[in-house]
Amino acid sequence: VQLVESGGGSVQAGGSLRLSCVVSGYQNPKPCMGWFRQSPGKEREGVAILDSLNFTIYADSVKGRFTISKVKNTLYLQMNSLRPEDTGLYLCAADPDYRGLRSRWQLWDYWGQGTQVTVSS
Repeated sequence: VQLVESGGGSVQAGGSLRLSCVVSGYQNPKPCMGWFRQSPGKEREGVAILDSLNFTIYADSVKGRFTISKVKNTLYLQMNSLRPEDTGLYLCAADPDYRGLRSRWQLWDYWGQGTQVTVSS
């Protein structure tokens, strides 16, 4: 199983980015998938979840600004109205079981390497 993220970059506050995560080699047709953020000195945190029934869950800090979606084998994260505190390494993850935002990130089975997002003020 391979997850490969792309789409990160450097933007000014208020800007937008769309992250992509291409999944290959995964036989499960409807895994639970999520986007996480790793910032320096902070614990890895869940940003958005798309479960096997296509329900979405967002961290309070990104509600109304970020949108998670999936088309075939690619997971997306549309990020609008970016803030400096959104800076971090963004990673996508997949798991055959449901994982909520408050689940320990160590429980997720599969991870990508991440794509860096830097938002300047």
